[in-house]
Amino acid sequence: MAAAKSTRRPAKGLAKAGAGKGRRWSQQVTEHSDALDLEPHIFASDNPEEIAASLKRSAVSSRRRKGTAFQSAMSMLNFYINRAGRHLPRARRATLEKAKGKLREAFGRPP
Repeated sequence: MAAAKSTRRPAKGLAKAGAGKGRRWSQQVTEHSDALDLEPHIFASDNPEEIAASLKRSAVSSRRRKGTAFQSAMSMLNFYINRAGRHLPRARRATLEKAKGKLREAFGRPP
């Protein structure tokens, strides 16, 4: 049996969307999240406790989040890690993974 030929066309203009702005949509989400007001350059910190504490402060003080404070904080941290993908150095990823553990501790969640 022959494989069915796809009749779907590639989307037009998606590759160029926002190309003139010089910023990626994911960077805009990190900087202008509707759920959290993040402290500037918090993900540049080398201290997992500082990252976790900052995310907790942002999540607890937010009035726009839809989930719990823990869900919002963990979601933003995971979003940042996933956004960097394979370009994130091992040491940086290790720091951010430790921040996940510290965030769980800060909210009284099991590891």
